[in-house]
Amino acid sequence: MNPRAPSPSNHDTAASSGRRTAVRMVIMLVLLAIVFGAVFGAKWFGNFMMAQYLENMPTPPATISASEVQSMRWDNRLEAIGTLVAVNGADLTSEAGGIVEAIHFESGDRVEKGKLLVSLDSEEQIGDLKRLRAQADLAERNRKRREQLYKLEAISKSDYDAAVAEADAAKAAAEAQAGRVAQKQIRAPFAGQLGIRQVNVGQYVSPGTPIVTLQSLDPIDVDFSLPEQYTGTVQAGFKVSVRVDAYPQQRFTGEVLAVEPRVDPATRNFGLRARLPNPDGLLRAGQFGRVVLSLPGEREVLAIPRTAVEYSSYGTSVFVLQPRKPPEGSEGGEQQGPKDEVVQRFVRIGDSRGDFVAVIEGLQPGDRVATSGLMKLRNQTPVHIDNGLAPDAKLDPQPPQT
Repeated sequence: MNPRAPSPSNHDTAASSGRRTAVRMVIMLVLLAIVFGAVFGAKWFGNFMMAQYLENMPTPPATISASEVQSMRWDNRLEAIGTLVAVNGADLTSEAGGIVEAIHFESGDRVEKGKLLVSLDSEEQIGDLKRLRAQADLAERNRKRREQLYKLEAISKSDYDAAVAEADAAKAAAEAQAGRVAQKQIRAPFAGQLGIRQVNVGQYVSPGTPIVTLQSLDPIDVDFSLPEQYTGTVQAGFKVSVRVDAYPQQRFTGEVLAVEPRVDPATRNFGLRARLPNPDGLLRAGQFGRVVLSLPGEREVLAIPRTAVEYSSYGTSVFVLQPRKPPEGSEGGEQQGPKDEVVQRFVRIGDSRGDFVAVIEGLQPGDRVATSGLMKLRNQTPVHIDNGLAPDAKLDPQPPQT
């Protein structure tokens, strides 16, 4: 009879079960790694292929207008911002206080120098003036009598001198009172146009109370300033033209009247004043004016339309047209699609004239630049040129007549 095989112990059974569990966990982790690896690999491959497609996808052409860099001869001139000022202008006030007795003008009237504008109540002052004139007349008569007596040596020289002094003092007192009476009559100090009156009949006005503004508008001056670098260039007599927003289609011409002999240390600018004829009174004191100062001679510049310039925080640039290179792999190197493309080029620009701006650096004569559709462009964008709807750039554009 064979002996019985020994039965496994509880310890061996537990160890075997643990090994099987560990194997299952390893298999499950491996399967999870394979699944997630496949998912992420597929995602990466998809992104990679999409990026490759986008990189190799041809850029769609943009339709633009273009213009060639032009060489122009511009007259020398400087542009500035000015303010119109009256040759004579004042806010008329009263030197003396009193009740307004009469107003002798209407708002907006044109008046001549010396025109009576406002009368204040002056009865008391006139009465004092009559009294002082009577005293002055009496003192003068006494002086004449003393003079006769002095010639006859009936009185001393000191008595005669006292009579002369009394007569002079009485006359001076009467003249002073006459001045105070005149202060009650407000007159125009110069010829010009009145503004809106600020007082009414019966109103009490104290000294310094504004009554009306008076402006002499023909001719009229314009004050403006220029940088200090032009101190040796500008002088009196140079021609100027001014435009104002109220009459955008008109140009008012005149000449420089005076140049300030000092430079403002705060702004490093110096002031100028020009005088303009204003027979129709279209220009008013205080108006904003765009001043163009003409200088002798001309200069040659490279110019492009203003619309070709793109301004940004990192510089001023234009899009220059150049022949487009055939794409790699094209059969026989033949060009397909647009023949031109644009490249962005930074430039340095100068002053402007009408629809044109001068280019100081960055372009050469004959270069072609994009003048519209700049928002659609970037480096090496293929372009179609269509100048059919392009605006016609002019040196002296005029707004349409309505």
